Amino acid sequence: MIKLFNIRGGIHPDDHKRFSAQQAIESLPMPLLLHVPLQQHIGAIAEPLVQRGDQVKKGQLIARHQGMVSAPVHAPTSGRIMGIGGYPANHSSGLLVRTITLKPDDEDTWADNIQPIDDPLALSPEDIASKVAQAGIVGMGGATFPAAVKLNLHKRYDLHTLVINGAECEPYLTCDDRLMQEHAEAVVDGVLLMAKALKVEKILFAIENNKPQAQKSIAEAAHSHAHFKVVALPTRYPLGSEKHLVQMLMGKETPARGLTADIGAVVHNVSTAYAVHEALREGKPLISRVVTVTGPAIKEARNLRVLIGTPVSHLIQFCGGLTKKEDAVQLISGGPMMGQPLSSTQVPIVKGSNGLLVLNQQPQKAEQACIRCASCVRACPCGLTPLEMAAHIRRGSLDNSVKLGLLDCISCGSCAYVCPANIPLVQYFNYAKGELASRQRVQHKQQETKRLAEARTARIEALKKARQEKMLQRKKEMQQQKQASE
Repeated sequence: MIKLFNIRGGIHPDDHKRFSAQQAIESLPMPLLLHVPLQQHIGAIAEPLVQRGDQVKKGQLIARHQGMVSAPVHAPTSGRIMGIGGYPANHSSGLLVRTITLKPDDEDTWADNIQPIDDPLALSPEDIASKVAQAGIVGMGGATFPAAVKLNLHKRYDLHTLVINGAECEPYLTCDDRLMQEHAEAVVDGVLLMAKALKVEKILFAIENNKPQAQKSIAEAAHSHAHFKVVALPTRYPLGSEKHLVQMLMGKETPARGLTADIGAVVHNVSTAYAVHEALREGKPLISRVVTVTGPAIKEARNLRVLIGTPVSHLIQFCGGLTKKEDAVQLISGGPMMGQPLSSTQVPIVKGSNGLLVLNQQPQKAEQACIRCASCVRACPCGLTPLEMAAHIRRGSLDNSVKLGLLDCISCGSCAYVCPANIPLVQYFNYAKGELASRQRVQHKQQETKRLAEARTARIEALKKARQEKMLQRKKEMQQQKQASE
């Protein structure tokens, strides 16, 4: 029995899991076109290795990673590359991301290099991490941080615990729940492989109490591993936040703007563990994932295995369509608390897409003056003062909001959920973070421009000095020749 520690804040919204919790995972039929973004991860955008007109096979590498924090991209199926260009990003900003468009050939032929590994547990930790990197696996809970980078943290930190996040605390979403129920042995195998890569002695698999069948399935699959513990968590949002999950399990708080690795723990998601199993046992790169399609405005809620690059419209069509006109619903990638609004049904599913939420369009409630009730302070899991931070942001004092802890905010939305004045607090914080990031980019650009200008000036001065020295040397040689001739 694992002792659980108290953590601050949190809320208890209706989980709305009933829409899709009993829907077994189904495979979505092949769409007419796949739009595969080159930026499906935190870090540098992947570099395309194909051109228009190329024929590719399923699982073939079509874009290589660039830099330490990046991930490669693979063909979700066999077919023909129709082009590389801009496509709507996975949010409402209207931004375009560089995307490879692939037309399936309906043969679904695997690339020749996709081969299973006989005994991946016999691999070294470095080899496991390398194969995870080659498979393009990222954090599939939504963060999309390259998984291999986390698996290599044992080189810089003293790690002892691997925490598997099976909380799935975001309302409506049930894709992880279904994975744990239907593929428990595969998930546990992926967890054991990650534990070996991290060289840890303990595994804590945390699952909220509103998923009793998932708890039972994982416990049965892991019963022969003494260092593997399934931990039942209270149903509470946002326990899916890795820092708060670790704090509840270990009683230690992650340092501000630090990593859970600072206190000896690494957190991975259930879907990530399943992807690791597929990559090392079957040789498959990350080309599909399970997505929950749910909400009151979709006719049939389902859990679907979807190829990366599939347009949202294809999922909606397979689920029977919308209950209302498209302009009367709101589409969200992810859950209602931390998900991102979608600007179009043509947005593709990416590695971090764990859900498609279809809500009825609600009239926006009028924002009122703050009544200083401190409900947001009590709800904040990070111990911040949202009302004070928002007041500084409204006045344009972003530096003061940073002093109050803006950069420690996880954008969980708990403060906005409980605010009786309908103040969109989390939107204020997201705006401020974006503005600060923009300022940093401008500052970095200015510093880089200054550095380049100074380097150019130094280079010109060095060339000028070299020319002068050369002229003096030549003049000296001419004088010596003149004296010798006399």
